[in-house]
Amino acid sequence: MREFELNLSMEELEKRTNKDYLMTKKMLKSDAPEYLNLQDGDKKALKHLVKAAYILEKINMQIDCHHNLEFKEYLEKEIKNGNKQAELTKILFDAQKGMNAIDTMSQKINLAKGITELPGKGVYPEDLSKEEFHSILFKMLSQGKIEEVKKILTQRSVVERNGDELVGIDYIDKFKEDFSKMSDEIDKAAEYSTNADFNEYLKLQAKALRQADPMLDAYADKKWATLQDTPLEFTITRENYEDEMTGTIVENKELSDILAKHGISPIPKDFLGGRVGIVNKEGTHALLAIKEYLPTLAKNMPYADEYEQNISKDEDAKQTMVDVDLVAVTGDVGAYRGGITLAENLPNDDKLSLTIGGGRRNVYHRQIRFVSDYKKLQERLDAILDKEQHKYYNNEADHWFTIGHENAHSLGPKKACETLGKYRNIIEENKADMGSLAFVDLLTELGMYTEEQRKQIIVTTITDNFLKSKPTMSQAHRVRTVMQNKYFAERGAYEIIDGKIHVNIEKVVPIAKEMLAEIIRIQIDGDFDKAEKYVLDNFVWTDNMELIGQKLQKISKTLNGRTESELAEKLLNE
Repeated sequence: MREFELNLSMEELEKRTNKDYLMTKKMLKSDAPEYLNLQDGDKKALKHLVKAAYILEKINMQIDCHHNLEFKEYLEKEIKNGNKQAELTKILFDAQKGMNAIDTMSQKINLAKGITELPGKGVYPEDLSKEEFHSILFKMLSQGKIEEVKKILTQRSVVERNGDELVGIDYIDKFKEDFSKMSDEIDKAAEYSTNADFNEYLKLQAKALRQADPMLDAYADKKWATLQDTPLEFTITRENYEDEMTGTIVENKELSDILAKHGISPIPKDFLGGRVGIVNKEGTHALLAIKEYLPTLAKNMPYADEYEQNISKDEDAKQTMVDVDLVAVTGDVGAYRGGITLAENLPNDDKLSLTIGGGRRNVYHRQIRFVSDYKKLQERLDAILDKEQHKYYNNEADHWFTIGHENAHSLGPKKACETLGKYRNIIEENKADMGSLAFVDLLTELGMYTEEQRKQIIVTTITDNFLKSKPTMSQAHRVRTVMQNKYFAERGAYEIIDGKIHVNIEKVVPIAKEMLAEIIRIQIDGDFDKAEKYVLDNFVWTDNMELIGQKLQKISKTLNGRTESELAEKLLNE
């Protein structure tokens, strides 16, 4: 077994694992009524789905970092030997689901000395530089190895060295044994689950994990996106925010042009997450209120006549939505790295299912969005928000905004905008935020929100946009909030008066519409240089952001976070 040198001192570990610095999001417990009220067949199915999700976590650890599994094994051995430093390191490893991550202050956390996060994570060779990567692709293309290059640049392959060339191995082939075990568990769940629609999806998903065929994934995704009235939730999330190596190709115009001639679109690699939960019917019913308005929103998107979008302007929206009580979040979706996701809109635009008539599905995470400390929340408001506007701050309004954000992912250009490279995800997340805000007035006119709710969404969103510290460029979800803060400040959407935020409520939506139009224009044009200029011009950490950030740091000591999954752990051991 490989030996590692632990990177964080005991003092640092004791601090980061202290409850004041380590936030805990609690998933369902074994005595939760949501679980106890399930039919026996669904309880049995849930057990197998949880087991499948944790197998997926093992797979994702390997594509996240080459050394995750051997480091985990090392920590477990050291803990048995009484190593307290290893014990505390393991708490952080389990929380961030890997050796390398980022904390809430945007500081890099490396748990072992000498091993840092790479642009290609665990999906490219450790010693592969950007320059060598491009050079090898050039050489292979010049030798007519087009199919081999396609396999390297697909979103579902692990890339390895093959002599002086590279080879792309499909995830299913690379991790065949574990995917086969996952398939067995999913098939067993389908034997017990009480919902025929859900079972059909599970069988398609199990089949897709046994054979390296993207079309099988597409069939499973297409079925999953239709699920609306099922007792259980099971998702394999595939998102490509983490891979920074593939995106460098668009910065090399000569290479990009050659690839385009051969019809090859370099799509960043997918990282894999598992979500297991119980659908909350009351919460789901509330979510569906927006569905009838989606075609109207599609019609009102900027430059709507210049592109095709996922939501048709004239038909019922192919968009299902569920609110879910979480049993387990594993792998990519459960990794607490600076934050953890409140909801997801999948499949993403680069997925095959959308080309065969599939729709999309929004899943909202109830346990992640719950406020655990209202006293701390009030302290935050007292420190940063104009007292007169406290009445408009409503934590539930953050959920309403998130609903708008997730649905806005389905609006705008349908193409995946790979030509925007490393700025693609920042631009897309910015679009989703601005799409949510830009339509608040229209949805109020249409009757979805009351005037009071409208003000709550606007004030809550602007207030929550302020961060504790400046993020790194790799944090797409946080970079876009800094961009918005600068953009809104320059146009008068808010002011800092006596050290506190005052939101100019009537200015926010018109300014959001302006920013949305600029973002959509960039996505339509697909110009990397324009995207880069737009992001860099707006990604500026101002003195006012620092002022509010310092106040937030005093109130919240949190540096890391984790999930606690008591029911899932019980089911794993049955």
